[in-house]
Amino acid sequence: MRILKLLAHIIIISLLTALTQIGGLIWISAVFISRKTKKKKRLVFPLLYIVCNLIIVPPIASYFGREKLPTFNKNLKPRNWFYPLAFRNYVNPELKIELENTADVLKVSNITITYLDANFPFINGFPLLPHLSHNDGKKIDISFIYLNKEGETTNKKPSVSGYGVYANDDQNYTCQQCINKGYWQYDFTKYITFGTINELELDQQNSALLIKQLLNISNSQKVFIEPHLKNSLGLSNQSKIRFHGCQAVRHDDHIHFQIK
Repeated sequence: MRILKLLAHIIIISLLTALTQIGGLIWISAVFISRKTKKKKRLVFPLLYIVCNLIIVPPIASYFGREKLPTFNKNLKPRNWFYPLAFRNYVNPELKIELENTADVLKVSNITITYLDANFPFINGFPLLPHLSHNDGKKIDISFIYLNKEGETTNKKPSVSGYGVYANDDQNYTCQQCINKGYWQYDFTKYITFGTINELELDQQNSALLIKQLLNISNSQKVFIEPHLKNSLGLSNQSKIRFHGCQAVRHDDHIHFQIK
């Protein structure tokens, strides 16, 4: 029985660490506190987790060169509560300032920047799964802009997670080529939508405006989107828009942006 309990703890710690970076450490602390105070872990863990998320981690992260993105700002916000709750909304101070400035510019056009995965709060090189490169505070995934059934720009997104619903999928000539080469993971994000909730179409005009504004940032390095979207959005002359390669996942459900 003790071996099974130990195994269960190891599994929980591993999953929480992979998902949130420091959730495993919080679990270990909660187990210790629970034993000392005779309080149940199901009470201690969530309370300790929230305290760490809101109070303890943000100031410590600043010493590691990371800052927390806003959660309730109407012009720059997460797709849902998961991203800030899982400590996946940290970037370096420079990127945070640039995103906030870009959001202020775009609000005139009624465009809200909706972010998805950014980075964890600590340690360059620590992987933010399932991403290959979100490990230095300089990268972030951002949602496209969409149109509702009436053809009006909306801040709604087609899936719960923000990933996995592909824009202009019938035009994506790259996806099948990558899959045929054996890169099975290329369209893996279709399995992590966690539900499609809105029937929306890509707002090509405002999505292009969003990308152009990101590229106007002086230290912008690159944007990843699918080649077919680079063409259809009229961005063929933008040299910083790159194809990410078959080893990654497809980028017609989100924008990958990074600075130097």
